[in-house]
Amino acid sequence: MLGGCLGLWLAGAGCGAVSRPVLTSAPPEEPVVAAAPALPEPPPVPSVAALIQAELDTSAGGARAADGRLGLQAGAEVRALYRLAGAPAWTAADSLGGNAAAALALLARAPEHGLRPTDYGLPRLLALRDSLAPAAASAPDAAARARRLARFDVYLSDAVLAFMRDLRRGRLRPYTALVREKAGQHPAMALRAALVAGRVPQAMLAGQPANREYRQLQQALARWLARLGSPDSVARHQARYEQVALNLERWRWEPIGRDDEYLLINLPAFELQVVACDSVLRRFRVIVGKPETPTPTLSSRIKYFTLAPTWNVPYSIASQEMLPRLKEDPGFLNDNNLELYDGRNRRRNPWRIDWERVTEQTFVYNIRQSAAFDNALGSIVFRFPNAHSVYLHDTPYRRLFALPNRALSHGCIRLEHPRELAAYLLRREGRRDPLPSPAEAREADPQDVTFTRPMPVYIRYATCSAEKGRLRFLPDIYQRDEVLRQALFGTLP
Repeated sequence: MLGGCLGLWLAGAGCGAVSRPVLTSAPPEEPVVAAAPALPEPPPVPSVAALIQAELDTSAGGARAADGRLGLQAGAEVRALYRLAGAPAWTAADSLGGNAAAALALLARAPEHGLRPTDYGLPRLLALRDSLAPAAASAPDAAARARRLARFDVYLSDAVLAFMRDLRRGRLRPYTALVREKAGQHPAMALRAALVAGRVPQAMLAGQPANREYRQLQQALARWLARLGSPDSVARHQARYEQVALNLERWRWEPIGRDDEYLLINLPAFELQVVACDSVLRRFRVIVGKPETPTPTLSSRIKYFTLAPTWNVPYSIASQEMLPRLKEDPGFLNDNNLELYDGRNRRRNPWRIDWERVTEQTFVYNIRQSAAFDNALGSIVFRFPNAHSVYLHDTPYRRLFALPNRALSHGCIRLEHPRELAAYLLRREGRRDPLPSPAEAREADPQDVTFTRPMPVYIRYATCSAEKGRLRFLPDIYQRDEVLRQALFGTLP
């Protein structure tokens, strides 16, 4: 009962409550508060496009200084891209687009092309991408986010353009690749068009060599990596991977032209291939230069072949290898069907020359070997212009083709079945000229057979190739792989 009356009293009613006077007074005066000063407006957030231009600004120290500050590999191409675009290339409406995702995915697959994602700053790009995600743990303020968007845009442009350049002419880009560059190639224009069309991966891969040897090797590498699966498996095969990668690099330096038909001589394979319509029609064993006299790589066209050829002994062979034998026995020349001529093309008697007084530096003679059973060129020689004076020819030493290592010559290339190749080249022109037998050729005078359609010939050095979709590893006969491996990947552990 007490609690109930207390409650009513507090409410001002019932239970015998006594009324009390209500005290009134004037309301208190409002305190005078000084007006707060107006806060300054926050500075406007600069646009991503403006921040990109600021990043690429070269007014302070030039393009090289700007590239060094940002760590750009393709600074000139990056600036050209933004001059064309006039806006961010990869970002829009404060977010990343599908082109960026496609480019990052292809950069992550750079090992399939013998390249390393780290060479294009992929870890940095992925970290920037993650920091820009809407669900990022600590979202930056608007200005900081704009700066990150600008950096991401510039870095991805640089990575993509560097990747395109490396696929086109090789990561190391030696002089041979630089002189091959076409003045009309504009990677920035190609990338800009691809960004508009949404075809970035296609543009990134478009510049790589188109010849079958490169394509088949790259595709076989991609399949091989897929079969290995885990990074641990790849690490166990790192040396093999690097051997494939460095040969892809070589093909980028010296790709094969867009010929429907050509001859390919791969020196480590000791083989000549007749290639037509993207298929190998014939294979021939060859003998190539020794490590001390290696056969050079080159590109040329076979313009003619010579039947019953005369061998003009190269000066290096005559002065370094034949001179010591002449000092022992001048009859060495006659025994080997060789003739001696002076600088005025007069035939000389080797027995009337004081060979003891002749040195390698004072050797002023020419030595020739006419057609015969033991002629070093055999019965036929194929000629093609080149700066190294090498050619493709027959040989009397047939047993050497059975050897597994056929790096045995002074630099020229000996062919196992030269008459078959000659017949193929004649049929290619619709000709059925009968070829003389080797015995007939030895009795005949030299005869040139000229082609109306010179046959392209490519001599290359590849220690890895692809056969039926699988990798084929070849001996490094001239010991060139390790230098290239270190330049691309560093020394092996």
